[in-house]
Amino acid sequence: MAGRERGQAQERRRLGASDEPVEDALVEEFEKTVAEGANRLNRTWRALIITGLFGGIDVGIGLLAMLAVLDATGSKLLGGIAFGIGLYALRLAHSELFTEDFLLPINAVVSRHGTWWQLLRLWAATLATNLLGGWAFSWLVVAAFPRFDEILVETAKGYMAGGPTLESGSLAVLAGFTITLITRMNQGSSEGIATLANSLISGLLVVGLGMLHGALSSSVIFGAMHAGADIPYVDWLVWCAWVIPLNMAGGLVILTLPRLVRTWELVVRERAAQDPEDETSSVIV
Repeated sequence: MAGRERGQAQERRRLGASDEPVEDALVEEFEKTVAEGANRLNRTWRALIITGLFGGIDVGIGLLAMLAVLDATGSKLLGGIAFGIGLYALRLAHSELFTEDFLLPINAVVSRHGTWWQLLRLWAATLATNLLGGWAFSWLVVAAFPRFDEILVETAKGYMAGGPTLESGSLAVLAGFTITLITRMNQGSSEGIATLANSLISGLLVVGLGMLHGALSSSVIFGAMHAGADIPYVDWLVWCAWVIPLNMAGGLVILTLPRLVRTWELVVRERAAQDPEDETSSVIV
């Protein structure tokens, strides 16, 4: 058995740059995600708050672009692509969206470059500040462009109609999965054109297809509230109470967990490097 494992390691080394039991591209991607995830986990409160606020503001830029395209064309798919401009701005400005944190910080925590408390702090601060930034910027959009009020109200009511059903729940799960997947895709490329393409694809799928996303959809709902829609904040909170957990399920269960299983040998190696005397580092948990 040991001889066969040595032979497999030699073959992997011959075919790639390392003898790790995963492809070289996955090794490089894992190292990048751990490093970036650790950076996010160890931000100061000031950095967390400002980064999250600008994440909500950048989403507002996407909202404005979407409204302009919807007003001109009436096409939801084109409006969704336009919304991707805000997601592209978010990437270029190094802002942060709540569901982007379902992959990178998880890798850092399980690799012992951070703690679960730091992860909860990151999630809570980013979500709260995303919503606050989106609320404030959507007010500015409504004040500047009252001609978009009808579009905002119609779109927001579509998001909130019907409550939690199999269809709406599936849309929320898919939204969390899609944004997390795009985050992973961005880690796999440093090309600016790839980042732009990924952002536009995100807008097309999540916004153009009417998926339900806690932060992105809330910016539309806030805009409708500012425009005078009969949507109480209590109803929005109830909506968030089931949409956000389903977003998390989509990102964490469908993508992040299988990804951890795929690269578990790299996790074990990284954990051992952090604490060589810990004999439990090789146990899959």
